Amino acid sequence: MAYCNFQHLLLLLFFISSPSFAQTSFRPKALLVSVTKDASTLQYLTQINQRTPLVPLNLVLDLGGQFLWVDCDQNYVSSTYRPARCRSAQCSLAGASGCGECYSPPRPGCNNNTCGLLPDNTVTHTATSGELAEDVVSVQSTNGFNPGRNATVSRFLFNCAPTFLLQGLASGVSGMAGLGRTKIALPSQFASAFSFHRKFAICLASSTSKGVVIFGDGPYVFLPNVDASQLLTFTPLIKNPVSTASAYSQGDPSSEYFIGVKSIRIDENLVPINTTLLSINKEGFGGTKISTVDPYTVLEASIFKAVTQAFINASAARNITRVSGVAPFEVCFSRENVFSTRLGWAVPTIELVLQNQNVIWRIFGANSIVDVSEDVLCLGIVNGGENPRTSIVIGGYQLENNLVQFDLATSRLGFSSLLFGSQTTCANFNFTSTA
Repeated sequence: MAYCNFQHLLLLLFFISSPSFAQTSFRPKALLVSVTKDASTLQYLTQINQRTPLVPLNLVLDLGGQFLWVDCDQNYVSSTYRPARCRSAQCSLAGASGCGECYSPPRPGCNNNTCGLLPDNTVTHTATSGELAEDVVSVQSTNGFNPGRNATVSRFLFNCAPTFLLQGLASGVSGMAGLGRTKIALPSQFASAFSFHRKFAICLASSTSKGVVIFGDGPYVFLPNVDASQLLTFTPLIKNPVSTASAYSQGDPSSEYFIGVKSIRIDENLVPINTTLLSINKEGFGGTKISTVDPYTVLEASIFKAVTQAFINASAARNITRVSGVAPFEVCFSRENVFSTRLGWAVPTIELVLQNQNVIWRIFGANSIVDVSEDVLCLGIVNGGENPRTSIVIGGYQLENNLVQFDLATSRLGFSSLLFGSQTTCANFNFTSTA
């Protein structure tokens, strides 16, 4: 009898401590959060509810981020906060092997016998130590058409960070929401808690409009009844064996999302570039990644020179006149002789050729050209200098009004191309609740 009771006790302890055991309000098929663009920093912001009682948190959306990290120094009050104890299942899931002590009075972010991670501000490229913990997180469910009732994860793993790590982030934010390829990033934790597909889609709106991130499978329906999941072209996601996010990453595999660009064309004409830069070497250098913390696409210096020269030449053939650059852009044009179309300004099309000649990510004028004044338009691509960690970084501006789906289970990326061509935008998700 004693042995039986001991087994029952072990089973009970497993369910109490297991990070995958999440008490949930109900089991939705998908979840959503809205996304807005901060005008001053060009960062993409989202909001979740956390703690008991629930507090709305504004967060910078970090597509390749390893996990949710939150400032715990300022007014973190919650009756359901639980630090992750050393050598616990939570620490193992998070890959946190260290064990720390805190010599101040216990509080969220400062407890003895806890494991920690390195929360990383990927905007300023700084990192520090932080306490791994659990607390309640609540976001809206969705059927793909509208928001539904709130769904709650009672023991969501996140990292406590000190206030100084917020430097460089948009005003009023409390941390960063990581959507990367780790077991404790938002997509994996939500999928585990509610037993839905390990995939998510982002659709960033431009200007002050509201875009959306949907965790789970489609449909992804935008007014007037356009299911963007039916518009997707697919390409493999590539794993970088070395983290590119921070000098503090200690050689771990990257949590960021890479795709295989084989060549670049401007108006279907091949741009001559050093294609070895398009592959990822064993040290993790090279390749093409997708980022929401870089506001514009960043190209290695030689690729930048070749692409911009080809763009300038193709623009000249259209009688588009080049003018002086406007920081941070080096290549700008007079608006004279540039016409507006359904896909944005009528400029040369940039084409990223992926696994074969039939799979092409086309960047039209709406995603390539930035209006900097009434008279000047600039190519929204910046020079990344020589020997950057990553050769091509597809930035937020180039993602706007494109639905991009990340399937972690099959390691596949789907992209819709510019939604303007289907007569909708990322701002057209119907946020009118059906709950």
